Amino acid sequence: MPTKVATSIEANARILQHTFASCGDLRMLPWQFGPNMKSRAFSVYFDTIVQERSANYFRHTMQSVLEQTIGAGEAVTPGMIAHYYAQNVASEQPAFLVEDMEHAVSLVLGGYLVIFIDGWEKAIAYMAADVPSREVSESVTEPVVQGPRESTVDKLKINIGMIRARIQSPKLKTRYMRGGGASRTMVAYAYLEGSVDPAVLKEFADRMEQLKEGDVLETAYVESVIEDNTWSPFPQFRYTERTDVAAAALLGGKIVVLVEGTGSLLLCPGLFFELLQSPEDYYQRTLVANAIRWMRMTAFLMALLLPSLYIALSTFHTELIPTVLLLAVLDSREGIPFPAFVEAFIMVFFFELLREAGIRLPRPVGSAVSIVGALVVGEAAINAGIASPIMVVVIALTGIASFSLPQYNFAIALRLLQIPLMALATMLGGFGLMIGYLLIWNHLARLKSLGVPYLRPLAPWNAGQLADSAARRPLSSRFKPHADREHATKRS
Repeated sequence: MPTKVATSIEANARILQHTFASCGDLRMLPWQFGPNMKSRAFSVYFDTIVQERSANYFRHTMQSVLEQTIGAGEAVTPGMIAHYYAQNVASEQPAFLVEDMEHAVSLVLGGYLVIFIDGWEKAIAYMAADVPSREVSESVTEPVVQGPRESTVDKLKINIGMIRARIQSPKLKTRYMRGGGASRTMVAYAYLEGSVDPAVLKEFADRMEQLKEGDVLETAYVESVIEDNTWSPFPQFRYTERTDVAAAALLGGKIVVLVEGTGSLLLCPGLFFELLQSPEDYYQRTLVANAIRWMRMTAFLMALLLPSLYIALSTFHTELIPTVLLLAVLDSREGIPFPAFVEAFIMVFFFELLREAGIRLPRPVGSAVSIVGALVVGEAAINAGIASPIMVVVIALTGIASFSLPQYNFAIALRLLQIPLMALATMLGGFGLMIGYLLIWNHLARLKSLGVPYLRPLAPWNAGQLADSAARRPLSSRFKPHADREHATKRS
């Protein structure tokens, strides 16, 4: 049963002081007004999330009453204020009435300024939050060569506004909810009515209800709650920080999840072939876009298979290597004290260590460390006889291939799968690789994202959609129905 706002401001103040005990940034300012200044009130807010006191909300409350009454300001009484707001509820500032203390506490935590007046069983709440945020700039995680450079910020409403500016349709729907726990973070999701699959939307909405049971601090928390398979290395959703990508996803029937305090947007559901596509595929000419997309698919195979394939060929199937190349490989491996698996494992470990160091260090230093470190470690490993030159080349090509994948979390999945594939190649050669490939594809075939098959349109088979996934169709094909209607109209 919620606690109603008391007519005594002392009782209300005691509840707030007990609730917000040891909160040093809480402000409770007393006010006096009315005949002989005998009427009392107080306003409560957090000065760390509320704008500077350039706007006097209590004075505004009094002026709103004075505009509808006749007499000096000292004639205003609590009863007049209660009557005015109960009858009009009109204010230049966004305000509304609060009837229970739990609601008042949640509003104060959300950046509202709440005014309690002695003798009135309600309170007035004004939206006064003013938390600094990043300016709209170019995305750091998704660099742009050609296309829009607008990136999301850490403000939920601004991000939704930028998406609405790109899709100016009443069919764009947004729904809000609060996470549970102590954070009570605002979470929203958007979809385009008529484009989204109703069954997928219902499944998504049912899973989102679980967020009310715990804290949500970032979009990744939402991903971990609604994904189908937590232990799969493959991501089941896409991330973006670009509003044009979010708008394109909405037009394609996706659901976009936004969280207050982060610019990362979650695109649901995320399918295998979509993770290999880049937004710039649709900003380039058709032939160029298709060439880059096919090169990216080749890079996916290289990032997953190259080290294990090299181990299998150099250890079990040397007859498949051309004689000149085989002699070069054997000559380069002469004097190496480790088998091919250990040699590859050491180089992969050092490469991942350098990559992680480059990410964690400050940006000006990190790029220099990763480049110089790779050169120094590679040269030192060859000179020390720890690794052969051909192995350094193989690991370097594998790393470069993983860098070309658009989704960072997808590249991480391939890095995790390299080690078990290398182990299978070491033990069973080509037969072991076939076992590993079959296990991976069997897992992908069974994996789903919000109930949608992960390999769609490959499994289940859809030739038309698969053709558009493997190769980008000319953008003019999207406008043909409209052009055909215009042509028919002209003929008639």
